[in-house]
Amino acid sequence: MRVAIVTHVVRHNDGQGRVNHEIARAALDAHIAVTLVASHVAPELLEEPGVRWIPVKIGRWWPSNLLRQQVFALKSAWWLRRHRDEYDVLHVNGFISWVPADVNTAHFVHSGWFGSKYYPFGLGKGVWSAYQYVYTGLNAILERWAYRRSRVITAVSQKVADEIRAIGLTPRNRVDVIYNGVDTRGFAAAHGDRAKFNLPADAFLLLFVGDLRTPRKNLGTVLEALRYLPEHVHIAVAGYLPGSPYPEQARALGIADRVHFLGLVKEMPVLMHSVDAFVFPSRYEAMSLSLLEAMAAGLPVVTARTAGGAEIITPECGIVLDDPDDPKALANAVARLAGSDDARRAMGIAANELATGFGWARMAGQYIALYRQLAGRREDHHRAGSAAEAKSLAANALTGSKAAE
Repeated sequence: MRVAIVTHVVRHNDGQGRVNHEIARAALDAHIAVTLVASHVAPELLEEPGVRWIPVKIGRWWPSNLLRQQVFALKSAWWLRRHRDEYDVLHVNGFISWVPADVNTAHFVHSGWFGSKYYPFGLGKGVWSAYQYVYTGLNAILERWAYRRSRVITAVSQKVADEIRAIGLTPRNRVDVIYNGVDTRGFAAAHGDRAKFNLPADAFLLLFVGDLRTPRKNLGTVLEALRYLPEHVHIAVAGYLPGSPYPEQARALGIADRVHFLGLVKEMPVLMHSVDAFVFPSRYEAMSLSLLEAMAAGLPVVTARTAGGAEIITPECGIVLDDPDDPKALANAVARLAGSDDARRAMGIAANELATGFGWARMAGQYIALYRQLAGRREDHHRAGSAAEAKSLAANALTGSKAAE
């Protein structure tokens, strides 16, 4: 069997890229030939026998992500159409190419975010806000086109599956839920080291991981919540910092000495074992990898119902808030954890136990089984078509023979 996977990047340090990296490696282990149509592929994966990379290069001169993504979609579609006989199953990720797909993994539903009451952008709120509004709206339209032309849509959470069905599919579309995976062993086995990250040894430390340049991940509400918490409660923040408004917000709130901006962190398992709890009240999320990683590291989780991962959080391992924008409710949840070491440790143990059911092997195995199922159906279809053609030719030959008599 031959599988073509279309995604922008295939590498460990990228959410969607990590998912596709694990799927590709599992496919290769299952003796499935893999073609990666992508802009970047991790070098170690290219050394594996059975993998082929079709580079899709996008010039840096394109002025926005919106245009760069369209260039990728056109270039990838051009190659896929010309080489259709070189793969049996086509796996794409959302709207990423102008071709129908066998499998389409939904990592994010722009129509879900666009329709959320927490969506902050609008045409009349400035140039950047207007661009975000157009970007989300156009992607919602393009994704609907892509999902309706996919045989199977794999949603990364039940929340995502519900949002996809809400956009209106055709009878031929099938929606499955395949949760993202996590390196359960790696995150469980690490050891904390606060000194490595210059974090205070005696503080109750929260951890926030995510994009620090947009309001969707909602660090702002976390910072507001710190004002209602004791001085010994601090937060470590991991994420790309240039262009972020949050350092200034922390200073304006008078809590800058309690907020530790770490930038991009490579040793995430070590960092997660250096803190006491994970806080993630995202205003919209499909299925956060960092949330699964925190659970695997044995951290109790404070999140919100608007985050896709909230659907797997039980009261034994975390606290799910109804409103992501309520700083007092968030502060009360954190206070519960900070006020009882025994309760916090029990929640961490339960989180780790729950995360063990979400390993990368489980996730990848579900995709491999789906590939085999779809390839088998296509082969059956081809056999049926060949048999029908042969029967037709035989009938025509018989008719011609009788006519000759």
